[in-house]
Amino acid sequence: MSRHFKFIAPLALIVLFSFSRSLVAAPAPEHDRFRVAVYIPVFVVQKMKDPAYLQKSWDDLSSQVKIDKVYIETYRSGTIADDANLDQVKAFFASHNVQTAGGIAYVGRGDTAGADAPDDAGGQFVSMCYTDPKQREYVKRIAEITARHFDEIILDDFFFNNTKYDSDIAAKGNQSWDAFRLKLMDGVSRDLVLGPARAANPKVKIIIKFPNWYEHFQANGYDLDQEPKLFNGIYTGTETRDPEDNDQHLQQYESYEIIRYFDNVAPGHNGGGWVDVYDSRYIDRYAEQLWDTMLAKAPQMMLFQYSDLLRPAEMGNRQSWSSLATTFTAAGLDKWHADSGSSSPVSYASAAGYALSQVNTVLGKLGKPIGIASYKPYQSTGEDFLQNYLGMIGIPIDMRPDFPTDAHTILLTEQAKFDPDLVNKIRTHLEQGGNVVITTGLLKQLQGQGLEQIADIHTTGNVLRVNAYWGGYGAGSGANLGTTSEILVPEIAFLTNDAWPIVRGTANGRGAPLLLMDRYSKGILYVLTIPENANDLYALPQPVLTAIRRYILSGFPFILDAPSKVSLFAYDNHAFVVESFLDAPADVTISLLDEASRLRNLATGEEIEGKRAAVSRGSHRAPHVEFHITLQPHSFLAFAESQ
Repeated sequence: MSRHFKFIAPLALIVLFSFSRSLVAAPAPEHDRFRVAVYIPVFVVQKMKDPAYLQKSWDDLSSQVKIDKVYIETYRSGTIADDANLDQVKAFFASHNVQTAGGIAYVGRGDTAGADAPDDAGGQFVSMCYTDPKQREYVKRIAEITARHFDEIILDDFFFNNTKYDSDIAAKGNQSWDAFRLKLMDGVSRDLVLGPARAANPKVKIIIKFPNWYEHFQANGYDLDQEPKLFNGIYTGTETRDPEDNDQHLQQYESYEIIRYFDNVAPGHNGGGWVDVYDSRYIDRYAEQLWDTMLAKAPQMMLFQYSDLLRPAEMGNRQSWSSLATTFTAAGLDKWHADSGSSSPVSYASAAGYALSQVNTVLGKLGKPIGIASYKPYQSTGEDFLQNYLGMIGIPIDMRPDFPTDAHTILLTEQAKFDPDLVNKIRTHLEQGGNVVITTGLLKQLQGQGLEQIADIHTTGNVLRVNAYWGGYGAGSGANLGTTSEILVPEIAFLTNDAWPIVRGTANGRGAPLLLMDRYSKGILYVLTIPENANDLYALPQPVLTAIRRYILSGFPFILDAPSKVSLFAYDNHAFVVESFLDAPADVTISLLDEASRLRNLATGEEIEGKRAAVSRGSHRAPHVEFHITLQPHSFLAFAESQ
């Protein structure tokens, strides 16, 4: 049973499939800047035993989106596909020149159950119980079976541990759950998955897909430090869905930012992004997830899952912008579907093909993504997912697992407190002429840890209700930056003329620094105030956001003057993308430090003229060129400098 199983498809079966292929639908147009894969869960694999379903579903799917590869799942929730079924499905896709790989969803009892699974937990996601000898043997057997059929296997993102059965409690002892589960899952990876699979098939490569909830990995045993070293590659969950109406409340920017983070975790080994069709109130949200994954320069887009892509597309609640010339339009979707000649309804596959074609047009003209370096140590938490909120207010982020000594400006949130040598690293970076931005969450954690040797700044524990905003500093002057309803912010204490509140609010007349500046050695320490509710960042007036950007991004090649929920994606070849997640058009100004007087739209070739200006960028005035555009809701525009 441990030998590598090689299957030769019966010729008659391949001929039958090829002959029955529908002639009414044309293949979907090619994409040349990335690959597209589709994941096929085991319950769909079993449905494919019916050749008529397999052929018809493939014709419908492949006419809407060009598929380069499929991942054929062998196991999920107690169900294992039989050998003949797997061989049949592999042969079909091979006959259509589509690459095949295996997939495993190591999930225990949930909506369905296997005989070896522990009791369920009321419908919640339940992992395998990796301290149960019977379950451990089951996990091993699944790895062996899958490796006999495939030279590449991806683990769906249920490869974690969240059971607290008596066997788990006994095995944990006095360790924390985090420490116990990290060690447990590293051992499971080596002993129950990688070792048995490689024994069954020495050529097999196994990819671990990490989910979108990266802040909390360690609590469930996902080891972002060690597992990328154990596995042959990683994959990235970029499914952010709707930020308000589901239980995760992930911000849209994460579909981009998490790819960049995982690229830095495992350079050259991040296989791509993974998006599903769930929990979106309007179809543009589905498209945005695909765009942002690709704008992060992911090499492959995984569409989850096969049968969902065949469902009729639901346009959703998009009435307020449905008549506008947005990037994704109903008319454009209908044309995409009509051009294919398909007789099936407009589907999520249609939406995927249409959306991916739009981003494919510009990707080849974008360089390597760049942004403000932000340090998130492994297994750290604090101000969870805050970098994504900052990305949503127009600050491009490049999150890294190591302290980015090569960056001029470093952004540190509360997560960075997990580095015991953090204060020394901050001091050294400032002494070398770099800038450091710390959030109020981190400021609170560093009190009494040596930061006072750099700056006499601390949080008081008080919360202020801010509703008016001011910019500028020196001799008591200030420019009015607008008003809002009351926003709760932590109070910061500082010493006058030692530190300067360069962007500030007032709470019934009392000052509340929003961005504080303190010069140290050759660098500048900034303290960025984060509201008690991070979503209140979106409520800040546009002039406040722009003032904050100009300081934090001083020296960065591009800066936005835009409302919240407009993001900037920047690249090292003088190209950038602006994307709006708003429901209405937005007037946006982009300022460039370079001398380019024109920008070229990378999709249309149209050029726009800029205007030279010299306003404050950070703590100094710098000449730059400004470009004004109107950005449609739920749309993106890509530009490059044109000399």
